[in-house]
Amino acid sequence: MSPRTTFINELNQLKENVADMATRVEKNYETLFEAYEKKEKAAIEKIVAVDKDINRRQREIESECLFLITKQQPIVSDLRAVTASLKVVTDIERVGDHVADIAELLIRMDMKELAAYSSHLNPMIRETRDMLRMAVDAFTGRNKEEAQEVIQKDDVVDELFNAVKNDVIESLKKETRDADECVDILMIAKYLEKIGDHAVNICEWEIFKETGNISDMRLL
Repeated sequence: MSPRTTFINELNQLKENVADMATRVEKNYETLFEAYEKKEKAAIEKIVAVDKDINRRQREIESECLFLITKQQPIVSDLRAVTASLKVVTDIERVGDHVADIAELLIRMDMKELAAYSSHLNPMIRETRDMLRMAVDAFTGRNKEEAQEVIQKDDVVDELFNAVKNDVIESLKKETRDADECVDILMIAKYLEKIGDHAVNICEWEIFKETGNISDMRLL
């Protein structure tokens, strides 16, 4: 087997590993809110427990990327793919962390209805879910047009976060809700906003992978 064929096989394996990690994190997000709707506390606790596996997977993939860069001397287009994968797994791991953080907060709040604190939380959950799903699809499917769509959707999530924040502030002013729970709600909304930010990052690295540009700057 030629060195180039070996490299292509290793690069394809890297792509599969990144896609698997991203799909697992995306599934955790879906499972979290499905379990929340059904009040299945055990399923939510499991999401917190498996987050360590996501962290371990990140380190393994980073090692693969560094091996390919240092040992195989990839050409420019392949180097972009490896570099993008190296960066993206960090964003994927952070999404996994935020999903676990939200799970812990939902448990601490004893699974109380989020809509009672802000009518904007459920739309924010849906929009963030869509951004994450589209970002994963864009990166694994090498679709820079879909990546651009996700980047444009970030403003919607930001606006929803501000709306949730205003609802929480009003509740605190009127003293109609427990202050600690209001803080937890605000933290849930902030984690959702951050997941949206990481989805944007994933899409920006997809665009870089295809074009060599990121944030209108030429890198490779």
